[in-house]
Amino acid sequence: MEVYNTIARRKQVFQPKEPGKVGIYVCGPTTYNYIHLGNARPLVFFDTVRRYFEYKGYDVTYIQNFTDMDDKIINRAGEEGIEPLALSSKYIEEYYKDADSLNVRRADKHPKVSEHIPDIIAMVKQLVKNGAAYVVDGDVYFEVRKFAGYGKLSGRNPDDMKAGARIDVDARKRDPMDFALWKSAKPGEPSWDSPWGPGRPGWHIECSAMSLKYLGTNFDIHGGGFDLVFPHHENEIAQSEAATGEPFVRYWIHNGFITINEEKMSKSLGNFSLVRDILAKYPPELIRFFLLSTHYRNPLDFDDEKLSAAGRGLERIRTSVRLLLEALAKPAGRESAGIDADFSASLDSLKGLFEAAMDDDFNTALAIGIVFDLAREVNTAVQRLGPALSPVDRDALLKAKGLFKMFNEVMSFFKVDPNTGEMLIDSVPDGGQGLVEGLIGLIIEMRQEARKNKNWVFADRIRDGLKELGITLEDTPQGVRWKKQG
Repeated sequence: MEVYNTIARRKQVFQPKEPGKVGIYVCGPTTYNYIHLGNARPLVFFDTVRRYFEYKGYDVTYIQNFTDMDDKIINRAGEEGIEPLALSSKYIEEYYKDADSLNVRRADKHPKVSEHIPDIIAMVKQLVKNGAAYVVDGDVYFEVRKFAGYGKLSGRNPDDMKAGARIDVDARKRDPMDFALWKSAKPGEPSWDSPWGPGRPGWHIECSAMSLKYLGTNFDIHGGGFDLVFPHHENEIAQSEAATGEPFVRYWIHNGFITINEEKMSKSLGNFSLVRDILAKYPPELIRFFLLSTHYRNPLDFDDEKLSAAGRGLERIRTSVRLLLEALAKPAGRESAGIDADFSASLDSLKGLFEAAMDDDFNTALAIGIVFDLAREVNTAVQRLGPALSPVDRDALLKAKGLFKMFNEVMSFFKVDPNTGEMLIDSVPDGGQGLVEGLIGLIIEMRQEARKNKNWVFADRIRDGLKELGITLEDTPQGVRWKKQG
């Protein structure tokens, strides 16, 4: 297995710290709002990484934190008139709802900043003791110039750097790049007692303290979005290695950005898409399928047309599984209808190709292509069948079914019945709403095609017909939106 290691800037053979075990830490959301699409991509991708390691037989320890104390949380709580930790608790529960919908399994541990203040204080004390940090009026700063390897993850030279995002410019700093480990309390803000007076942690120290607590030094994989490379992960490395004197992480894995209609997602552009809103329009299994349909290091553009195309692809897989299950329900017979050793050999080949794709830096896009190949093989085999199944036919189809289940075990497009282990290919948790939304999406796609061909009469007929049924269409720069009337 090879993985692309950001700090090495190349693929490397994966060698865990301890044979047969993998420790993974993934930066979770700051809980002041519902999670957005940019949060969802690493959630789904690293959930898939975890599932694949487990499929390979590794004992995986998976940690994903919640930043439940932060400037954004404090500001949002002030706007809503509630306590910051109460706001965080609310959005942590909302996170679980969205993550569960996307079939993202719970981490082995979801540490919260507010529950790990003693660990954070202990680490800051160690950095001060080691001479890597200094205290100014109750604030504690990491002294970047004291860490010789600063910039090795991002490839930046400290001499060329300026204060980055979420690093306050403060004349009391010895260097503009020095970053806060501990912030002294401000009036009305939550605070905890510390050797330097009341205050709260800086952003970067939180993940270092929590990951080291649960995974130890030199753990296997630290993951997150590419936007976290600098300053967050760069600062994590500096403070962690300065505190422990040991390498922090073996492999850094970062997923690419998401764009909306080929523009970077941002609040200022008005294309900041919350997962909650997207799930109101599209089935969750389609969102997961779409997020995995592009290699994780590549940018991913999100728009309605691409979602529709992904939906057609997922439906091909669903239809093939359905045909397979219908074939297996046929009565027993004696004569084989033409399913031969070649079909079984093809299944073995597809299994190997799937593993090769995932072993090559978790190439989910290529792996999905292998699932399509399986669907095509199954569809051809099912067409050869007669009204009854011979033992040879049944064994071959059961092998194909097992392969579908294996692929789904890793990719998790379809939920699984906890009692039987069967894939729930027709499960729609909202009682049929997902099917309705899928059909409306298909109708909108037909209208868009008609408009593209300047068939205005047909396009208007679709719009007016939907309006008669209580569905209003709105054409926006970001695509067509629909809503129910009343």
